[in-house]
Amino acid sequence: RLFADFGAEVIKVEPPGGDASRAFPPLIDGASGWFAWLNFGKKSVTADAVDVDALMKSADVVIDSSGSGRTAPPHAITIDLSWFGESGPYRDYRASDAVCRALAGFVQLIGPAEGPPLTLPDYQSAIMGGLGAFIPAMAALLGQRARRYEVSIHEATIALAEYQAIEAWATGTPQKRWGFNRFTPTYPMGVYPCREGFIGITIVTPAQWRAFCDLMGMTDLSRDPRMVMGVERLAHADALEARFVPRFLERTAEEWFAEALERRLPFAIVPDMMQVLDWPVFRDRKGIVPIKIGERTVEAPGSPLSLTRTPPCFGGKVPAVGEDNLLCHPERSSHCHPERSEGSFLGPQGSLGLRPRDDKEGPLFGIRIIDFSMGWAGPVCTRHLADLGADIVKIEACGYPDWWRGVDNRPETVTQRLYEKSARFNIMNRGKRAITLDLTQPDGVQLAKALVKDADAAIENYSADVLRKLGLDYAALEKINPSIVMVSMAAFGAGGAWRETRAYGSTLEQGSGLPSVGGRAGDPPMMNHLAYGDAVGGLNACSALLVALLHRRRTGEGQFIDLSQVQCMLPFTAAWAIEQSAAGCVAPRAGNRHPLLVPHGVFPCAGADKWVLIAVTDDAMWARLADTIGLREPTLATPAARRAAEDRIEAVIAAWTSQRSPDEAMHALQKVGVAAGAVRHPAELLTDPHLKARAFWQWLDRAYVGRHPQPSPPYRGGDSPLPLRVPAPTLGQHNGEVLGGLLGLAKTELERLERDKVTGFEALPPAQRKARATTG
Repeated sequence: RLFADFGAEVIKVEPPGGDASRAFPPLIDGASGWFAWLNFGKKSVTADAVDVDALMKSADVVIDSSGSGRTAPPHAITIDLSWFGESGPYRDYRASDAVCRALAGFVQLIGPAEGPPLTLPDYQSAIMGGLGAFIPAMAALLGQRARRYEVSIHEATIALAEYQAIEAWATGTPQKRWGFNRFTPTYPMGVYPCREGFIGITIVTPAQWRAFCDLMGMTDLSRDPRMVMGVERLAHADALEARFVPRFLERTAEEWFAEALERRLPFAIVPDMMQVLDWPVFRDRKGIVPIKIGERTVEAPGSPLSLTRTPPCFGGKVPAVGEDNLLCHPERSSHCHPERSEGSFLGPQGSLGLRPRDDKEGPLFGIRIIDFSMGWAGPVCTRHLADLGADIVKIEACGYPDWWRGVDNRPETVTQRLYEKSARFNIMNRGKRAITLDLTQPDGVQLAKALVKDADAAIENYSADVLRKLGLDYAALEKINPSIVMVSMAAFGAGGAWRETRAYGSTLEQGSGLPSVGGRAGDPPMMNHLAYGDAVGGLNACSALLVALLHRRRTGEGQFIDLSQVQCMLPFTAAWAIEQSAAGCVAPRAGNRHPLLVPHGVFPCAGADKWVLIAVTDDAMWARLADTIGLREPTLATPAARRAAEDRIEAVIAAWTSQRSPDEAMHALQKVGVAAGAVRHPAELLTDPHLKARAFWQWLDRAYVGRHPQPSPPYRGGDSPLPLRVPAPTLGQHNGEVLGGLLGLAKTELERLERDKVTGFEALPPAQRKARATTG
């Protein structure tokens, strides 16, 4: 879909009866809305009617998730996509989207404290896998060399749990499931009912806590030493919510959101699907597009990749099974190429001139990116680019280090250099060079501009107007470097009434409406993650940047990428948004049950808080499960019959699983061909036998922390993961190398900059930061 969005001719090869996903809900006049969303703008051929091998020979990119074993031509970029990769003990396991999430550590921490963990029924892992495939394919196109990548959807999904995994390793204290919409270490964070609607909140820094207390009439708690940080406040959650939850009921969600904008607090209105389709903040950006399914037109989320000079196609038609069989032959002429929207540029097949190469440097070798971003979203974008060979120059300031080094500004953070020991910072910033520049000083701004002058791209994830006020926005940088590509990652985009919204990854999920479709009937909207939107926004930013860089390589033209990170979350809502558009409502929430697969759920295992997820994907699989658990009844042979007996079936399954550990249950069921996955805690990912067999965790040495694990990218070029060689930088580590080497500053000038606190190697103490903020 991402290739089709930008004008590529995408030919979908289906079985003679059509892809199985044509039956996936929601169904619109018998046609799958989910299939439609994934496949509008493509062509469809059937494998029995065309010469598939000949089609592959004419292709620039071949993406295969069928396990067909077909050999792509050496000149093509090949992506082999599978649930668990081509090696390791799980490689032949049956799976579903939810089974994959369970094994990736993305289920265990969601839902009520007493269990069971809760998860959405489908499509989250599949979307993560799609992004994990698009990124290396685009990088290879940009590098102009044919490559083969194996992509594991399981490992792509781990991007959503790697943060918790590495924090558990670093602290020795795995996170627990705190309860509905509660996630350590951030509190308060969650979704709360208002007089009308729901409001999502995220309070991270001590300053935000004080502002929140002032807003909610809790000034007596604003400077309570027991509640400086979120993890400390979480211990008092029940008492705190007794104070502020009733207060939210006094106003509407819109009124609270307006108040939060004034106070720069990270709040978001949590929309339902009707609001998602209607909100101007999405429609004005063409974030909602028409899709034609047969004779019916419905609305759905469009491409989240908002490029200003090469915009994506906005909507399109869904192909019927095999409708292009007569057109799509290798000897066909250009009449087989699809219509392209204005600005689309991905050329027709055979136009890219790819050449075989098996080299050691990554496909992005020679590309330099100036990274102004902080936290998770921007840095994970540039981490992928660094993994693929790009030169990333990260800019921090001694007075304002990347906040993922830590938001605790108490003096011991500086004196003990705790900001150099942040596990989460270290996994997001490997492979980069880092410098410090105080961008509130003219010298800092001028040096940043000098770096941009010879760069290929820049990225930032500040609130909308921060870099404009510093003179470092796209309008200013384009004058210095007309071919620069710049990514901005504001929550709701750089324009519009909500452009100033302060946001974290949790805010992005809240604002997308995804919580409104998760959980059980009667529950408030259910969040799925501590910071879901961060990883998703970062992967989309990486995808958009690669598309823009390919356009730049061909034309010399740079551009501005106005990414809305909330809009990047909308694909996860697509099935429900389409259902809302077609039917005027969405089906009631059903917890861990699935609209198509029966049975489907999270079941208790032996031991405290141990679970296994089981997903029966067809009737033959049900027969094998029934034999295993002793419930072979002919009357339960169909999904409809099983739906009517769902409570009884689940009770029998639970009785069987509760006598076994999660791994015992999983292995026993997988042995007979039933899709099941142990519900892994993120901390267990470090010892998972499949990940160990695939060498997924690589180990690097770094100052202040020593040897530590790093997650591999979900794509690999052979039997081994892409090698990770360079750990995350210390603060200002490459000042001399970059400012002296790249910019040619003399030693005396480097010394002056350090004396003037433009550069440095240590974070400033809190008192000095405040002093500089008032004078700078």
